[in-house]
Amino acid sequence: MRRPRVVAVALATLVAAAAHGHAFLDHAEPRVGSVVKVAPGELKLWFNEPIEPAFSSIQVLDAAGRRVDKNDVHVDPAQREVLRISLQPLSQGAYSVKWRAVSVDTHVTNGSFGFRVAP
Repeated sequence: MRRPRVVAVALATLVAAAAHGHAFLDHAEPRVGSVVKVAPGELKLWFNEPIEPAFSSIQVLDAAGRRVDKNDVHVDPAQREVLRISLQPLSQGAYSVKWRAVSVDTHVTNGSFGFRVAP
Protein backbone atom coordinates (compact mmCIF):
# COMPACT_ATOMS: atom_id res chain seq x y z
CA MET A 1 0.00 0.00 0.00
CA ARG A 2 2.93 2.34 0.44
CA ARG A 3 3.72 2.44 -3.28
CA PRO A 4 0.48 4.15 -4.47
CA ARG A 5 0.99 6.82 -1.83
CA VAL A 6 4.55 7.52 -3.03
CA VAL A 7 3.35 7.70 -6.63
CA ALA A 8 0.53 10.09 -5.67
CA VAL A 9 2.91 12.38 -3.79
CA ALA A 10 5.36 12.37 -6.71
CA LEU A 11 2.60 13.22 -9.20
CA ALA A 12 1.27 16.02 -6.99
CA THR A 13 4.78 17.49 -6.74
CA LEU A 14 5.23 17.42 -10.53
CA VAL A 15 1.84 19.06 -11.13
CA ALA A 16 2.60 21.79 -8.57
CA ALA A 17 5.99 22.46 -10.17
CA ALA A 18 4.45 22.72 -13.64
CA ALA A 19 1.80 25.15 -12.38
CA HIS A 20 4.49 27.56 -11.17
CA GLY A 21 5.99 28.18 -14.62
CA HIS A 22 6.96 31.53 -16.01
CA ALA A 23 6.98 32.82 -19.57
CA PHE A 24 10.67 33.10 -20.43
CA LEU A 25 11.90 34.66 -23.66
CA ASP A 26 13.07 31.93 -26.03
CA HIS A 27 14.13 34.04 -29.01
CA ALA A 28 13.30 37.22 -30.90
CA GLU A 29 13.21 38.57 -34.44
CA PRO A 30 15.29 40.65 -34.93
CA ARG A 31 17.55 38.49 -32.82
CA VAL A 32 18.88 39.67 -29.48
CA GLY A 33 22.05 41.70 -30.07
CA SER A 34 21.88 41.33 -33.85
CA VAL A 35 22.81 43.74 -36.62
CA VAL A 36 20.25 43.70 -39.43
CA LYS A 37 20.77 45.11 -42.90
CA VAL A 38 17.08 45.63 -43.61
CA ALA A 39 14.97 47.48 -41.05
CA PRO A 40 12.19 45.21 -39.78
CA GLY A 41 8.56 46.29 -39.99
CA GLU A 42 7.66 44.19 -36.98
CA LEU A 43 9.26 42.77 -33.85
CA LYS A 44 8.37 39.25 -32.66
CA LEU A 45 9.15 37.66 -29.31
CA TRP A 46 8.77 33.91 -28.74
CA PHE A 47 8.19 32.67 -25.20
CA ASN A 48 8.24 29.18 -23.72
CA GLU A 49 4.54 29.24 -22.84
CA PRO A 50 1.32 31.06 -23.85
CA ILE A 51 1.07 34.78 -23.07
CA GLU A 52 -1.81 36.81 -21.65
CA PRO A 53 -2.07 39.79 -24.03
CA ALA A 54 -4.04 42.12 -21.75
CA PHE A 55 -1.13 42.48 -19.31
CA SER A 56 1.90 42.05 -21.60
CA SER A 57 3.81 44.84 -23.32
CA ILE A 58 6.69 45.69 -25.62
CA GLN A 59 8.39 49.03 -26.19
CA VAL A 60 10.97 49.63 -28.91
CA LEU A 61 13.10 52.74 -28.38
CA ASP A 62 15.68 54.50 -30.53
CA ALA A 63 19.03 55.72 -29.19
CA ALA A 64 17.41 58.97 -27.99
CA GLY A 65 14.77 57.05 -26.01
CA ARG A 66 11.88 57.79 -28.38
CA ARG A 67 9.34 55.06 -29.02
CA VAL A 68 9.52 53.72 -32.56
CA ASP A 69 6.85 51.04 -32.27
CA LYS A 70 3.20 51.52 -33.18
CA ASN A 71 1.93 50.56 -29.70
CA ASP A 72 -0.09 47.66 -31.12
CA VAL A 73 1.35 44.73 -29.17
CA HIS A 74 -0.68 41.55 -29.57
CA VAL A 75 -0.42 37.80 -29.21
CA ASP A 76 -0.21 35.90 -32.49
CA PRO A 77 -3.58 34.14 -32.83
CA ALA A 78 -1.92 31.06 -34.35
CA GLN A 79 0.88 30.88 -31.74
CA ARG A 80 -0.20 32.09 -28.30
CA GLU A 81 3.41 32.11 -27.10
CA VAL A 82 4.39 34.81 -29.63
CA LEU A 83 4.07 38.54 -28.94
CA ARG A 84 4.19 40.88 -31.94
CA ILE A 85 4.42 44.65 -32.36
CA SER A 86 4.54 46.79 -35.51
CA LEU A 87 7.41 49.22 -36.00
CA GLN A 88 7.60 52.64 -37.59
CA PRO A 89 10.13 52.90 -40.44
CA LEU A 90 13.54 52.54 -38.76
CA SER A 91 16.70 54.29 -39.88
CA GLN A 92 20.20 53.03 -39.20
CA GLY A 93 21.24 52.97 -35.57
CA ALA A 94 20.78 51.24 -32.25
CA TYR A 95 17.42 50.22 -30.80
CA SER A 96 16.42 48.84 -27.43
CA VAL A 97 13.52 46.56 -26.68
CA LYS A 98 11.81 46.44 -23.29
CA TRP A 99 9.27 43.70 -22.72
CA ARG A 100 6.95 42.47 -20.01
CA ALA A 101 5.19 39.13 -20.38
CA VAL A 102 2.42 37.73 -18.25
CA SER A 103 1.86 34.03 -18.76
CA VAL A 104 -1.66 32.64 -18.77
CA ASP A 105 -1.02 31.41 -15.20
CA THR A 106 -0.40 35.11 -14.23
CA HIS A 107 3.36 34.94 -13.60
CA VAL A 108 5.25 38.03 -14.75
CA THR A 109 8.66 38.18 -16.42
CA ASN A 110 10.39 41.12 -18.05
CA GLY A 111 13.60 41.98 -19.77
CA SER A 112 15.34 44.04 -22.39
CA PHE A 113 17.77 43.66 -25.26
CA GLY A 114 19.12 45.62 -28.17
CA PHE A 115 19.63 45.32 -31.91
CA ARG A 116 21.08 47.56 -34.61
CA VAL A 117 20.07 48.52 -38.11
CA ALA A 118 23.22 48.72 -40.26
CA PRO A 119 23.78 51.42 -42.88
